[in-house]
Amino acid sequence: MEVLKTNFSVDAKGLACPMPIVRTKKAINNLNPGEVLEVLATDKGSKADIQAWAKSSGHQYLGTMEEGEVLKHYIRKAGENEEREAATFEPVASNDDLLKEMESNNDIVVLDVREPAEYAFGHIPNAISIPFGELEERISELNQDKKIFVVCRTGSRSDMASQVLAEKGFSNVINVVPGMSEWNGPTETKLN
Repeated sequence: MEVLKTNFSVDAKGLACPMPIVRTKKAINNLNPGEVLEVLATDKGSKADIQAWAKSSGHQYLGTMEEGEVLKHYIRKAGENEEREAATFEPVASNDDLLKEMESNNDIVVLDVREPAEYAFGHIPNAISIPFGELEERISELNQDKKIFVVCRTGSRSDMASQVLAEKGFSNVINVVPGMSEWNGPTETKLN
């Protein structure tokens, strides 16, 4: 296997969202513009997460190589004129806001953008499961006329997913923070 020249490597193996992104952000701050960061991760969702984060922050996502269970992500640090602050999606709703909306309005959509295994072990009843990494190719499964509440584990992937939906013309999208990590409402499991 070809070895790519990198300036720094981050080990995020065994960590779930949002930790690979947290470690990536921290490490890239210590690099000089133009230097390349390698992020080692085992979370399958990290590919879409890191790609979207790089795009929103202005850094260049170079690609991902797979070696067994390990994903090796490569990001080039942008120069000052390239980099921008990662956008944060508005509007935001709390978990309690979503619960109240679910109780009073049955014409809403809850979109769960976590990985299938996360969804299977506990999700909001009737939530639509479209993992963040599949959102753009499956966007036609969503009704643009509905009010869509987007959830993930912590609000990070749902933030990026909400931005994608808004860019694609969805006008009634709300990011739910902090999401499933602190969800106290009803849940279902979907285990075979």
